[in-house]
Amino acid sequence: MPSVFTRIISGELPGRFVWKDEACVAFLSANPLAPGHVLVVPRQEVDHWIDLPAPLLAQLMSVAQTIARALQAEYQPQKVGIAVVGLEVRHVHVHLVPLNAISDLDFSRAEKHPEPAALDEARRRTCAALRRLGCASVPD
Repeated sequence: MPSVFTRIISGELPGRFVWKDEACVAFLSANPLAPGHVLVVPRQEVDHWIDLPAPLLAQLMSVAQTIARALQAEYQPQKVGIAVVGLEVRHVHVHLVPLNAISDLDFSRAEKHPEPAALDEARRRTCAALRRLGCASVPD
């Protein structure tokens, strides 16, 4: 059975995408820890990040770094945190979260029912920041 992320990637479920390339995609978290919380996900469904082929892992981290630069510029947090957990969805995904305190990475504090307008605004801001960096993989 396909993961929820595979279903989002295929368009079966909705997602607010900020990046699409041949190897991976990135979209806003449906349960954000902060505005701009993005998930970077390989198109290939792999359960554990240590099982990713090296070139795919390199691409995933390169995309994560690019998006993190955009988040840093747009949201101006102290740092953009990164986490690879993989317990809740068994499909590798990298969390990118604008942080001002270590407690900002407490997943028990994720917003359960964010306002769609807030998610749309975060997508707009993140895509605009990526375009300012000259990224060509930002979807319309």
